[in-house]
Formats: sequence, structure tokens, C-alpha cells
Amino acid sequence: MKEAAGEDSEKAMQYDLLGEDGSTANEKLEKYTGEVSWEYLKKHFEAGALLYVDPVLSITEVGEALVSDDTARVKKWRSKGDIVTPSSPHAEFWEKSGTVFRALVVSPFVLIQAQKNEE
Repeated sequence: MKEAAGEDSEKAMQYDLLGEDGSTANEKLEKYTGEVSWEYLKKHFEAGALLYVDPVLSITEVGEALVSDDTARVKKWRSKGDIVTPSSPHAEFWEKSGTVFRALVVSPFVLIQAQKNEE
């Protein structure tokens, strides 16, 4: 059933951590954070679900802000360029370079940060 016009726009955007397992938000943030390759992230990029988090920020802090609907902090980070939606040049570079990422799933997004090369 369709909701009345305007009703949807008055509701806050609610992001959530995947899974209903009784753990705390911080436990879930840790549980859904891991190291992944670009190959894994490619399908999420194509779906428009990736958000790149600059290394100056804690990926966990950004996840907490999304889950708690802290739009002021998220808007501030977006306006400063600390959180960006990756574009094709990013994807091409990451694919060619074999970049490895730290990723955090906060549905409907996957937050990512490039890992430093340990060479």
C-alpha cells in the first residue's frame, strides 16, 4: 500500500546494521567491519551503495553517525569531502591498483576506507 504524499518525507532516514542478533550497535559495527578487495566491492559500487570515508575519520564513528541518524555530522563530513560517493575514476584506479579496503556494512550502504600498503 502506498503512503500518503509527504508522509515519507517527514520520516527520518533510518540506516541500520544488518542482522537482528541482540548485540549492541558497537558490537555489530565491529562484527560487520572487515578487510575486502575491490572485486568484492565492485557490485556495491555499481549499485551506488558505496561511501568512501577519508582516513582522517574513523569508519566506525561514521557508521555510528549513520545508525543514530546524526544528519548534522554526516552533512558536515560530506560538505568537507571526508565522505564521498566514489565515481568511475576511483573505481578504475582501485581495480588497477588492487587496493584493499576496510569496509563496514550499514544498510543500505557499504562504508569503505583504503588500507595502507604494508610493503
